[in-house]
Amino acid sequence: MIVIHLTDCPLGLRGDLTKWLQEIAAGVFVGQVSARIRDNLWERVTTLCQNGRAVLVYNTNNEQRLDFRVHGETWKPIDFDGLKLMLRPSAPSKITSTDKIPAHGFSNAAKLRTAKRVASIACGQTAHFN
Repeated sequence: MIVIHLTDCPLGLRGDLTKWLQEIAAGVFVGQVSARIRDNLWERVTTLCQNGRAVLVYNTNNEQRLDFRVHGETWKPIDFDGLKLMLRPSAPSKITSTDKIPAHGFSNAAKLRTAKRVASIACGQTAHFN
């Protein structure tokens, strides 16, 4: 069984894939085809996809029992000790040099608690704060 997911691809490609696979949701195709047909379909997807993205997942005889191919994705497949994983690009830092960096120190609650303790000791009361 194979699953192909298309994003931002031409409508003609989606129509072309419906000759071999069933579209179960917008851009998601599933079907049971041979390895030769699967490879030919993937070649067609990569040539016609242009600026879009495509992911192919299919069952195979390995430890994970599946394999996948990607086209036009920012996530990249990597081999990690025999397991195929997706490497997700790190997000850019959201703190810039113009952003205000918060000051370190005691919280307002801690300052208020200390003020209450000092005030109660100054008044001669016994304070039991934990």
